[in-house]
Amino acid sequence: MTSILVVEDDEPIRRAVHRGLGDRGYAVASVSTGLAALEHVLAESPTLVLLDLGLPDVGGLTLISMIRAASQVPIIVITAQDDDPTMVKALDDGADDYIVKPFGTDQLAARIRAVLRRGGRDTAPAEPIRVGDLSVDERTRTVTLAGEPLELARKEFELLLALAARAGDVVTKRELLAEVWQEAYGGSDRTLDVHLSLLRRKLGETAAAPRYLHSVRGVGVRLVSPDA
Repeated sequence: MTSILVVEDDEPIRRAVHRGLGDRGYAVASVSTGLAALEHVLAESPTLVLLDLGLPDVGGLTLISMIRAASQVPIIVITAQDDDPTMVKALDDGADDYIVKPFGTDQLAARIRAVLRRGGRDTAPAEPIRVGDLSVDERTRTVTLAGEPLELARKEFELLLALAARAGDVVTKRELLAEVWQEAYGGSDRTLDVHLSLLRRKLGETAAAPRYLHSVRGVGVRLVSPDA
């Protein structure tokens, strides 16, 4: 069973994440300090660590480096700090992903699956991701919009899944090319643009009048609910 260590000093958040992931089939342990987290990683070798940066004893960025010195366990940062320098520092120090609070458990579970999938370690059943009337089921590779099935080509589905896993966040073109086409460098923006256009058509929208897929000029794409 996939084991998740939650490192969070805010008790209500820690309990909510613990309960939400447990309900989705993960074995969850939680601690409130950085030193307890390091001890757990060394003793129990969890599958993945969810790490808050604002810990009472050890700074989260320092803890990432400490964990990385002893383990290659995937680390997803969960924090209220949404400034670019902190995000870049966390990723450069060894974090695998970065989620800004507040977030939903569906989104968190999807990000966990994405990180573990990249490392070939995902063993938990995937729950459908829901964004507004849109539902994306990774397990069955099916998509519905307002209850009606959408017929998507393989890359269209993988593109939508990559965006749904980070619903609400701007996903850069480089990230999408790396995850969907395995082309982090030298990939074709044109390839991505064509697939986005096809996907928009099937979602009943256009780039000029977006509903779910919103382009951020010069950066990337964001998937949001039309009601957000």
